[in-house]
Amino acid sequence: MPSKWPSNPAMRTKLVFVLGLLLAAASAQALEFRSVKSHGAIMHEAPWASSKKLYVLSQGYPVEVIGSQPDWVRVRDAAGGVAWMSTASLSNQRTVVATANRAELRRSPDAKAALAFSVDKDVVLQMVEPPKNGWVKLRHADGSSGYGQISAFWGL
Repeated sequence: MPSKWPSNPAMRTKLVFVLGLLLAAASAQALEFRSVKSHGAIMHEAPWASSKKLYVLSQGYPVEVIGSQPDWVRVRDAAGGVAWMSTASLSNQRTVVATANRAELRRSPDAKAALAFSVDKDVVLQMVEPPKNGWVKLRHADGSSGYGQISAFWGL
């Protein structure tokens, strides 16, 4: 079986270099997170309304966009589930979901700062400021806000 690699070592080196650049560019793309616009967003098996309905997500729940077609996006949820949903069901508002059993939010971005409040696992919070130095400023639906360590949340 003939080899598909160039026989010239210099050409092979260039090819490996170009492939490395392509892989680096693909992995450097930023993750795109959005949130569910309204209650009862139906998650589908395929990108059309008549496809099998898999589950429903609540308003504000964060999702990672991993692909798109006109009018449909393929998303991943915090549990790792992958499904399709209508583009119209998405909001640009950034939210996160607590993944720690008890996520603590502090008055300032410091582990020694006073506790502002805590939330249970699966509670959705609105992102107030982008993550910085391992912390993110978040707001609860009741209006409370504080800084949480990014390791305790999904959607960043």
